[in-house]
Amino acid sequence: MDKKSLTALARQQLKLAVSASSGRSSQTVYGGHRRHLRQTVVALAAGNKLAEHDLSGESTVLVLSGKLELISGERSWKGSTGDLLVIPDARHSVEAIEDVSFLLTVAM
Repeated sequence: MDKKSLTALARQQLKLAVSASSGRSSQTVYGGHRRHLRQTVVALAAGNKLAEHDLSGESTVLVLSGKLELISGERSWKGSTGDLLVIPDARHSVEAIEDVSFLLTVAM
């Protein structure tokens, strides 16, 4: 068994994101390319975004702190601390409404 503090990791990644020129930072906490399940803590500084992209497999976003908007085509969903968003099986982007950290879970 492996135990990690998502709260501490989210704080750490957010500090890195705020100081990075890209305005983002991430760290995989479980899985990877050789596993079916991958979980990554992602942090975005306010106003930054993950450009429109596809994900293969089912995926969710659990907002650990802050606020974001998930956008897919003409639809969008706002999420704040504690919200779980199911990512649609379509091209989408994520924008930080305020400094935000989230757990991205992808099952392939």
